[in-house]
Amino acid sequence: MAMEATEIEAMIRESIPDAKVTIEDLRGDGDHYAALVVSQKFAGLSRVKQHQMVYKALKGKMGDDLHALALQTAVPE
Repeated sequence: MAMEATEIEAMIRESIPDAKVTIEDLRGDGDHYAALVVSQKFAGLSRVKQHQMVYKALKGKMGDDLHALALQTAVPE
């Protein structure tokens, strides 16, 4: 079962309220997405920890309802 980009964005914003989230459907199939998540909460964290925060926000959907997510995270400038 594929996920909608809006659902992915909502889940991330629920867990990381200050996040600016940009989602792109890479293949138009609702199964392969790219996401850019920018949040002040990432300040001082390693890239791995930042990604873990986003994956946690997806509540176990990664690898199941959401097949592939090319993830980029950043701290606002």
